[in-house]
Amino acid sequence: MEKEPLMNNGSNTAGEEITLDFAVIDSRREERTGYPEVVYCAGKTIGQAEAIIVKMREAKLPVLATKAEIALADRVQKLFPEAAYDPLSRLLSVGRLRGEARGLVTVVAAGTSDLPVAREAALTAEFLGSNVELITDVGVAGIHRLFKRLEDIRKARVVVAVAGMEGALAGVIAGLVSVPVIAVPTSVGYGAAFGGLAALLGMLTSCSPGISVVNIDNGFGAGYQANLINQLGVCRT
Repeated sequence: MEKEPLMNNGSNTAGEEITLDFAVIDSRREERTGYPEVVYCAGKTIGQAEAIIVKMREAKLPVLATKAEIALADRVQKLFPEAAYDPLSRLLSVGRLRGEARGLVTVVAAGTSDLPVAREAALTAEFLGSNVELITDVGVAGIHRLFKRLEDIRKARVVVAVAGMEGALAGVIAGLVSVPVIAVPTSVGYGAAFGGLAALLGMLTSCSPGISVVNIDNGFGAGYQANLINQLGVCRT
């Protein structure tokens, strides 16, 4: 089945780069990759991030902004009342990609402390066009909770496993499902967890096959990759 092209909720008729004093917006990225540029807000001033978002909306590009502070969200929502902001994941979106959500991505969080990263993954995949289910607080310390949700997890085309501490959840899930597992180490844990490094190394060295690993706290990267895998699965059915 041929993949249906993803469309934004308008078109950049000029087809040219959008240039600001401090940034060059990649307005043609969707033509090359199927998805528009995403705004990474950390390290930018509120004014810089706001200006980029405004220019993208003027070009009728849908906007997903990561690591957005609430002060930025307040300013953007005054300009664009349709904007949505999730304070836990710090994801800000304005506009949507056209088309109905397809397939299923399941994001599994080990604990409540992993939820900010898990929600970033879930909301990213949802914004990009996937149906998403978020399953929370099923870490290995209470592994019976994971087994209770196993049938739900097995319905997914791809699973995102989000865990800090020693990061064991991804390996356990990968040994129980027949679909790709994207592991996301989080910076949750006591001193020897080294800000997520212990979880990262645990996930990288897991003996369970079928795992790919993104960087520490990179919920966005996991959600983006999960959506790509999910959409490929949809197109082949």
